[in-house]
Amino acid sequence: SLAYLTYYFHPSMACTWLSTVTGGILALFVSLKIFFPYFWEDLVFFLKRKRLKSMIKKRAKNGILSIIDLFIHRVGKIPHKPFLVYEGNVHTYEDVDRRSNRVAQVFLQYGTLKKGDTVALLMCNGPDFIHVWFGLAKLGCVVAFLNFNVRSRSLLHCCNTCAAKAVVIGEDCLGSIETEFIFHLLENNITVWLMSTSSPFHRVGTILDKLDKVPDHPVSSHLRAANNGKCTAMYIFTSGSTGFPKAAIITHLRALSACLAFIQCGATSQDIMYLTLPLYHISASLLGIGGCIELGATCVLKKKFSASQFWNDCRKYNVTMFLYIGELCRYLCNQPRKEGDRVHKVRIALGNGIRPSVWKEFLMRFGPIKIFEFYGSTEGNVGFFNYTNKIGAVGRAGIFSKFLHSFELLKYDISKEELMKDKHGRCKKARIGEPGLLVTQVTQEAPFSGYIGNNEASEKKLLRNVFVKGDVYFNTGDLLVMDDNGFLYFTDRVGDTFRWKGENVATVEVAEIITMMDFIQEANVYGVNVKNCEGRIGMAAVVLKPHQAFDGERLYKHLVDFLPSYARPRFVRIMDAMQITPTFKHQKMHLVDEGFNPEIISEPLYFLHEPSCSYVPLTREIYKNVASGEICL
Repeated sequence: SLAYLTYYFHPSMACTWLSTVTGGILALFVSLKIFFPYFWEDLVFFLKRKRLKSMIKKRAKNGILSIIDLFIHRVGKIPHKPFLVYEGNVHTYEDVDRRSNRVAQVFLQYGTLKKGDTVALLMCNGPDFIHVWFGLAKLGCVVAFLNFNVRSRSLLHCCNTCAAKAVVIGEDCLGSIETEFIFHLLENNITVWLMSTSSPFHRVGTILDKLDKVPDHPVSSHLRAANNGKCTAMYIFTSGSTGFPKAAIITHLRALSACLAFIQCGATSQDIMYLTLPLYHISASLLGIGGCIELGATCVLKKKFSASQFWNDCRKYNVTMFLYIGELCRYLCNQPRKEGDRVHKVRIALGNGIRPSVWKEFLMRFGPIKIFEFYGSTEGNVGFFNYTNKIGAVGRAGIFSKFLHSFELLKYDISKEELMKDKHGRCKKARIGEPGLLVTQVTQEAPFSGYIGNNEASEKKLLRNVFVKGDVYFNTGDLLVMDDNGFLYFTDRVGDTFRWKGENVATVEVAEIITMMDFIQEANVYGVNVKNCEGRIGMAAVVLKPHQAFDGERLYKHLVDFLPSYARPRFVRIMDAMQITPTFKHQKMHLVDEGFNPEIISEPLYFLHEPSCSYVPLTREIYKNVASGEICL
């Protein structure tokens, strides 16, 4: 046995074994790099997601079932740390806790609210939005966030849909709403509160004048206690681009999960967030405010976004991360260049809707900021996360993604606006590189909570018997494409993509190519109807860069070089400013409705005139000839 041990533990044999093991490990690493280049990123992300999921379950056992539970827990740990910085004023975690306690006491002593009642908030960005939100949450109320940009008729619809017992209106919102709205609320027995010291209306209560009359100690904890994570925490309304806004049900579990987004970006408690998005939006309220609570970080809150003040604020407050939506990053790139563009401490940007060309320009101009693009919707049951910072991708379906969620891209017929099915009536899967309708499976782990007060709309978002009898999928309404490496790219919204000459035209792709022109600042592409023509023909609304003129010849040549004939916009509309939603997304509906009629549109219009190899002014005569069919499109 001694000889045996001597043989196997001889130095030469040990070297041989060591070399073999080292070679094997090296071969494994090389193989993974070649065949699975993102293996380690996928593994790290998967393990982090599993750890965070376990953390939420562990917290639930300790009584942390909601954002307000988490906030109170954080106050106990870091009471004196700055939580909010607003217009130069610092509000610590303890300050916000005590102020929200007072708000809760006001409602308790002067109101008739009960646990489980719904209260709608119509307030602009500011600390009091959070004080009221948290104060109501401490009473166990469900909070509904209202978009202060929508008109009174839509606001009334929102209040009725979510069965609001009360509405809290910010003083700065009072001037923009119609008096009839207040009266309609009162007629419907909805209590109205103003976040002010006095009220111009009879039977309308005030809050600010009562805060000093009530104590700042907590209300009873049993009021806020959630039975489980599946209970409703809040209602957040969809944009309402296809009709009245719909109130998406956000559960406590969903809200707590959304708060984890910045942790997945590598953020820590030492980070300082810059938040310019409206708080009624899920990104600002849950990813932003909720994300800061999760981290124990500080939030620099702005009343509204300002491109000219953005970087000065970042430098002033030592900001290290921010949230973006839609065209926000483009507006930063459109600002005049300055020597100090790269002088800042920002290292993380999280959001969705940044276009690839803007992404590249943003990094080149403002430095190596890690941009984490994600895909998700207010009411959706699954989201994607681009944790590798791949430019242009909205997310990634990595090696381990099937253990996290179940989704498919389905073949979709743009012209018929319907899914393509096989002879058995089952949906077909899109191929790699082919745009498909994104659907996500509804399961216990990934539930679809639907819309409150609108069962019909909730059911419309579901697809049943997609692959087998009994399966249920959530219809995102978005067309995405996946590449060979598992990266997902946004193609278009169903309905925005249009069909012309038997071909599908993706508006996002065409807009990207148009904005490559040095004289064009923004482009919004859409399809318009032409009499006696099938499908819709392309049109682009563009905003020119300052002190630049429209060059029809150069644009024509550029589009001929980059786009097939069916995808080239036949009409161009010059605009002073692009109309956008409050979350920085282009509005299309009114542009589609107005079409290309010079009798209706006062702004300059151009027509793609192939004989001239240019875009020429669209005269009334050209319009008449197009409408009559004399000019063949």
